[in-house]
Amino acid sequence: MDIDAWLWWLIGATALGIGLVITAMPELGMLAVGAVTAALVSGVLGGGAVAQVVVFAVVSTALIAVVRPVARRHRTQRPEHLTGVDALKGKQAVVLERVDGSGGRIKLAGEVWSARALDAGRAYDAGQEVDVVDIEGATAIVM
Repeated sequence: MDIDAWLWWLIGATALGIGLVITAMPELGMLAVGAVTAALVSGVLGGGAVAQVVVFAVVSTALIAVVRPVARRHRTQRPEHLTGVDALKGKQAVVLERVDGSGGRIKLAGEVWSARALDAGRAYDAGQEVDVVDIEGATAIVM
């Protein structure tokens, strides 16, 4: 039983695709695309072994060279829309119960939060507006 070259390329692409799913290494997906392209060169265009290997190498290298820097840039960028406690940092809140270095209560984003003054010697009275500088657990640190 003689298997055509294009089928070997598809088997290789499938193995690389499985590796991609198991390891989450995007480079394996790019190599799989290169293998599928080499299979097309073999099966559709009837290209020889040298053409298949060259197409595989060129497509795989081009994908890695183009996609990898873009992915790295996206991975290192901060998200444009902050969520969770990160979105609350820098917001203003209204003091509900006196806030000092040992505690108190504020209204932040429509919710009542426990709060503590950043400067332990400073106190904020009810009705004052404060800025949230950090969130530690369920306590807002204000100034």
